[in-house]
Amino acid sequence: MTTNPLLIPTGNLPAFDQIEPAHVEPAIDELLKSADSALEKAVGPDVPADYDALSAVLDVAGERLRMAWSAVGHLNAVADTPELRAAYNAVLPKVTETMTRHASDERLYAKYKQIANSPAAAQLSPARRKALSNAIRDFVLSGAELQGAEKERFKQLQEAQAELAQKFSEHVLDATDGFAYFATEPELAGVPGDVKQAARAAAESEGKAGYKLTLHFPSYFPVLQYGENRALREKLYTAHVTRASEFGPSEHDNSSVMRELLKLRQEEARLLGYANHAEVSLVPKMANSPQQVMDFLRDLARRARPYAERDLAELTEFAGNELKLPSVEAWDIPFASEKLKEARYAFSDQEVKQYFTEPKVLEGLFRIIETLFEVSIRPDSAAVWHPSVRFFRIERAGNLIGQFYLDPYARPGKRPGAWMDDVRGRWARPEGMLQTPVAHLVCNFAPPLEVDGKKRPALLTHDEVTTLFHEFGHGLHHMLTQVADIGVAGISGVEWDAVELPSQFMENFCWEWDVVKRLTAHVDSGAPLPRELFDRMLAAKNFQSGLQTLRQVEFALFDMRLHAEPGSEQHIQQLLDEVRKEVGVLKPPPFNRFQNSFSHIFAGGYAAGYYSYKWAEVLSADAWSAFEESADNGGVLNVATGRRYREAVLEAGGSRPAMESFKAFRGREPSIDALLRHQGMA
Repeated sequence: MTTNPLLIPTGNLPAFDQIEPAHVEPAIDELLKSADSALEKAVGPDVPADYDALSAVLDVAGERLRMAWSAVGHLNAVADTPELRAAYNAVLPKVTETMTRHASDERLYAKYKQIANSPAAAQLSPARRKALSNAIRDFVLSGAELQGAEKERFKQLQEAQAELAQKFSEHVLDATDGFAYFATEPELAGVPGDVKQAARAAAESEGKAGYKLTLHFPSYFPVLQYGENRALREKLYTAHVTRASEFGPSEHDNSSVMRELLKLRQEEARLLGYANHAEVSLVPKMANSPQQVMDFLRDLARRARPYAERDLAELTEFAGNELKLPSVEAWDIPFASEKLKEARYAFSDQEVKQYFTEPKVLEGLFRIIETLFEVSIRPDSAAVWHPSVRFFRIERAGNLIGQFYLDPYARPGKRPGAWMDDVRGRWARPEGMLQTPVAHLVCNFAPPLEVDGKKRPALLTHDEVTTLFHEFGHGLHHMLTQVADIGVAGISGVEWDAVELPSQFMENFCWEWDVVKRLTAHVDSGAPLPRELFDRMLAAKNFQSGLQTLRQVEFALFDMRLHAEPGSEQHIQQLLDEVRKEVGVLKPPPFNRFQNSFSHIFAGGYAAGYYSYKWAEVLSADAWSAFEESADNGGVLNVATGRRYREAVLEAGGSRPAMESFKAFRGREPSIDALLRHQGMA
C-alpha cells in the first residue's frame, strides 16, 4: 500500500500520471478506516472540547481522504474510462456512507456545541467563529438531530442521491460521446475552415471518409452558428437537445433518474422538518426563501421582457426578409442571429476569433492578474493527467500563494462545460506548516490544429475568452485567500449565491479596450485587434441581451419551482412548459429535453441554486462599477481599487457573510441598477 499514489503524503500533490483504476478501492478503503478511527478518537475522553484539538485529529484524516477522493472524482470527470468509472462507482457508496455518518454523528455534534457554548468560544478569531457556526448549521442539515429509523433513512437517501447524480452525469457524457455524424463537404457550406479541418482530422483518425461532427461544443455549435445547410443544423440541434432522453438509447435516458432524485430530495427535506428541498438549499445561502428568489427572478423577467420581445421581432423580420426563412425554428436561431449581427455590426465571431490565440490570451490574462492583484504567475511542474494540461504557481514577493492546473481542450471522455474545482484549500495545519491552495481550471476549447505541417495555436471565440476569465475568477477566489482556517478559506463557506461574484466580475475585463488590445495577436499576421473592430464588438455587446436574460431566468425559475413544489417529479416537462410560457418568448420544439442534460441541478450542486448566477451578477456588476469609477490613465486596471477588492472580497473568502465582504468593498449594499445598465436594459 505504500506505493499507492492515492495515499498522498502531507504537502504533496496527486500523482495524476500514476493513478490507475486498481489503486482506487484499496486506497479509499484504507483512508475511510483512518477517518473512522479519527472520529472515534475525537469523540472519546482523550480529546477535549477544544477547536484546535478536534481539528488536529479530525481534519488531518478528513483532508487526506478528501484529497484522494477529489483526485479520483477529477479524473472521472476529465479522463473517463470504463475501468475508472467502475472503480469510482464501486467506492462511491462507501465514501457517501462514511461522510454522511460523520456529518451526522451526534457525539461529535455535542462536542462542537460544547465548544460553541464555552467561554473560550468568544476568544476564537472571527474566521474560526464563522467556521464553528457553519459546522453546527451543517450538522443539523446533515441529520445530526434525527434519531433511530429517521437517521437510518437519511443515510440511505444520501447514498441513493450520490449514486443517482453520478448516473445522471455518466448518461450525459455517454450520450454526448455516443453521437457522431460524418458530413460531406457540400453539407458543411458556411462552416469555418478550422472547424472543418478539425472534423476532417477526427474522421481520418478513425479511417473514415468525410467530416466527423460530434455533440462536443467546439464541433456542433459552429455548425449551428454558421452552417448554411438547414437540414444539418436541424440534425445536430435535435441530437443535442434530446441527449440522455427517451429519444435516444434507453440505457442513457435520464428521465427516471430525475424523477427519483427529486423525490428523494423532497423526502430528505421532510425528514429535516422543511416543506421542500428549496428551503433546505437556501439555509446556507444569502437568499431567505424560495419566494424571495422567485420574486427576484420574475422582477428581472418583467424588466427584460420588452427587450427580449424586440430582439425576437428583429430576428424574425431579418430571417424572413434577408435569409428567406419562412419561419424561425430553434435550429435557425444561432445561424440567423449570427447573420443579423454580421449585418448590423459588420463582423462575425469567426473574424474576431482569428485575433484571440490562446497563448496571447493567457499572457494578457496573467498580466491583468499580476497588475491588479500584485502577484506574479510562473510556469511550474506537477504530474498531469493529459499532455495538454499545464501547471502554474502564483507568488507575491517571492512567496508561494497558490498553484493551478489548466486543462483547456475538449476531448472524448471529458465532461462538457467549464469549471473550477479545488485540489486543496489554504490551511494552517496542526502540524505547524501552511498548506497553500491549489485549483483545477477546466475548459472545453477546440485544441490547436496543424496547418501545412505547422502547428497553429488554439483560437478562442470572444465568448470562450470570457469563459476563461470567468473560471479564473473562481480560481482567484480560491487561491488568493489569506484565511487559514480550512472550513472558511477561499471558496469554502462562501454562500452559494455569492460564489459567482468573483467569476462574473472577471468577465468585465473582456470588454475593456485597454485590456483586449493586449489579449490579441492575429494568428497569421500577429497584428492586434483593430480598434474599429473592437468598437463594433462593443456596440454588439448587448445584442439579444433581453433574450439571453430570459433564458437564464427560465432555467433558474424552472430549477426553483422544481425543488419548491413537492410532487414536481410527476410532471417535470409540464412544469418546464409552464415556466417557458410565463417568462420565455422563444418556444422550443416539443421534443426539446433540455432538462435531461441539465447537469448543474441534477449532478453539479446547483439544485435550487441556479438563480445564483443572476443573483451574484447583481453583486459583480456593482463591484465592477467601482473599477469604472476609479478608472484613470491606466484604464480600469487601478491597483488601489484592485487591492481593496482583493482584501475585502478575495482574501476574506468564506470567513464572514458575503454581504459584509461586499459592503467592506463598496461601502453599501448592492443595487440592481449596475446590472441593468451593463446589459443595456436600464
